[in-house]
Amino acid sequence: MYQGTYTLIGQEMSMFTRKLEGQLRYQHIPFQWEIKSQQNTDGINTRAGTHFIPVLKTPDGWLINDTISIGPLLHDRFRDCPVIPDSSMQRGSCFILEDFFNHWYPRHALHSRWCYPDNVTVTGRRFGANVLLGKQIETKLTHEEERQIAGFGEIMLNEFGAKACEVQGAGPDQSDAIKADFADLLELLVAHFNDHDFLLGERACIADFALVGPFAAHFLLDPEPRSWLGDHLTLFENYVERVWAGAQGDMKWKENDELPATLWSLFDYVVNRYHLFAEASITAASQGQKFFELDLGHGPFVARSMKRLEKARLHVQDEILRSDCVDTVMAESDIMTFYLAEPKILK
Repeated sequence: MYQGTYTLIGQEMSMFTRKLEGQLRYQHIPFQWEIKSQQNTDGINTRAGTHFIPVLKTPDGWLINDTISIGPLLHDRFRDCPVIPDSSMQRGSCFILEDFFNHWYPRHALHSRWCYPDNVTVTGRRFGANVLLGKQIETKLTHEEERQIAGFGEIMLNEFGAKACEVQGAGPDQSDAIKADFADLLELLVAHFNDHDFLLGERACIADFALVGPFAAHFLLDPEPRSWLGDHLTLFENYVERVWAGAQGDMKWKENDELPATLWSLFDYVVNRYHLFAEASITAASQGQKFFELDLGHGPFVARSMKRLEKARLHVQDEILRSDCVDTVMAESDIMTFYLAEPKILK
């Protein structure tokens, strides 16, 4: 491994960019930001072979993307500050929870960002600073720069935001349902973080970075979802700050492969919401259907089927089997049922 500084290429409003930033910060990995803007997009896309963000440039000269792959890579490279436990249930839980936050919270994040006009205005200015000007969102802009980015929120809404919400079945008509579901999950997370610093206890794991991502890039940043946090705002600000501050030498996961008791209620939520959503999406994709309809308790909605959910599921299946947690007490819940099912052939 070459020594040196990593470069995080992405945007401040991207949950997956912020997810990777959380891991870099927590593991005390030397890194610098490079805002992906209209000035450097073509060059980055050509070198990386993808238009997705984030991209991580390593001191070796590699440009890699997909945080699901980058997370274990950095864990292995910086073993003096591990973020994946060795014990069975804790390791398996890391990958299950990472998958959940990666693929469920985008519904709430996209909806809250693009379905409320006042939020679109604020978000548009920030995206304009990153995308059009290549500047960080807190940078003080000149009058001319403010003029250049005026109305960019509406442009992004029309070119990206509205379609992204449609994919997730999270358009403006789903406002009450999305807020209700967000509140359900928030209650479980509050109960957990009232007693624990991180998801697995007193040390962060890769799933924590997947949770910090949407909070840092959306829920604590955008005014609309920020208002949904109510009295719990400080609790989640403190949580993000703990990840940002980095690991300390005395931070340890629980002994004897123990999981925090509050995780079992969270697992039940995952099974009854995300797994039903993902299974319906994967089944529709396997049957060549572009859309599917589902009701998860807050009313019916229509979403587009996503083939990537099956790829992600099989990745977690592989990690569960590697973790050797199939015969642990986790098997007494339904949390692994979805992941251990036979592969589906996607059309």
